[in-house]
Amino acid sequence: MSEKIAGEDGKLDLLKWAVVAAIVAGAIYANSYFATESLLVRTLGLLVTAGVAGWIGAQTIRGRAFVNLCLDARVEIRKVVWPTRQETTQTTIVVLIVIFIVAFILWLLDWGLNSVISSMIG
Repeated sequence: MSEKIAGEDGKLDLLKWAVVAAIVAGAIYANSYFATESLLVRTLGLLVTAGVAGWIGAQTIRGRAFVNLCLDARVEIRKVVWPTRQETTQTTIVVLIVIFIVAFILWLLDWGLNSVISSMIG
C-alpha cells in the first residue's frame, strides 16, 4: 500500500515540478515582455513569483528534504563557537605577517633568478 502511495506522490511531484518550471518560464517571459515597466514593479513581481514557485517546490518530496536540510543547517550554525574579537584580530595579524614573509621570500627568489638569467644572457 505504501508503495502505491509513494508512486502517486512521485507522479504528483513530477507534476508540481512541471508547474514550477512553467511558473519560472512565465516569469522570465513576463519580465522581458514588460521591460518598459518600472524596475520596482518587475522586481516585486519576480519576488512574488519566486515565492510561489518555491512554495510549490517545497511541497514535493525533494523540496521537503531541502527545507529540512536548511533547518538542520541553521541548527548546526547555532552550535558553532565563533571566535572573539581578540582572537579574530590576532589571527588576522598572524596571517598578514605570514603573507608578507612569503611575499618577501618570493621577491628574493625572483630577484635572484632574474640576476642569474640576466648574467647568462648578457
